[in-house]
Amino acid sequence: MEKVALISGASRGIGLAVAHELLARGYRLSLGVRNPAVLQTVFPDRTRVLLQRYEARDTESPKAWVAATLANFGRIDVLVNSAGICKHVGLEEGSEELLEETLDINVKAPYRLLQAAFPALKVSGEGRVINLSSLSGKRVRNLNVGYQMSKHALIALNHGVRRAGWEFGIRATAVCPGYVNTELATAISDMPPAEMTSAEDLAALIAHTIALPNTASVAELLVNCAYENLM
Repeated sequence: MEKVALISGASRGIGLAVAHELLARGYRLSLGVRNPAVLQTVFPDRTRVLLQRYEARDTESPKAWVAATLANFGRIDVLVNSAGICKHVGLEEGSEELLEETLDINVKAPYRLLQAAFPALKVSGEGRVINLSSLSGKRVRNLNVGYQMSKHALIALNHGVRRAGWEFGIRATAVCPGYVNTELATAISDMPPAEMTSAEDLAALIAHTIALPNTASVAELLVNCAYENLM
């Protein structure tokens, strides 16, 4: 039976690259995006790819997405939390609204999606969870404290999933890249895009991590495009 991967944030960037990589490796996909129409021509095979509307800040959206996936494919084996934002929330000038939005999308939404999908992942026996964090979840280099808080919290959520799901064969990995050549990174960094990690290379690392057996679990995957003495 072909495995099914649930991927948020799949309309662009890392999420889209992961979707292409897993589809090429034989997975069936359930892609959660705000506007499914944008992926109709990108993923035309409706027998292998389900396009579902997903709104990260809507508390009921994860339940509806998981239910639609199970109705369509009958199982969920992989969950990739890729949806996220990076808006500047400084300590002195950060607003309550921006902080709340950042925590909602980067922390609460992955929690809610995991909670909705957890029963199906337990049934799989080899459930895999990928939480797209960041090197900003491992150290603090700039003044975007709101983003850093959210990514540190996502790593804590990842370890919580590992603990709760271990006896059921669920293995969770926090993927922590530096700059990745996507719209999000190129908008906030002056590093040349060619010097950043490519989304395709990161997707290949994620796919390889997912494919590892239960006895070779990776808790955190740190991926650098530039040298950091902390790592």
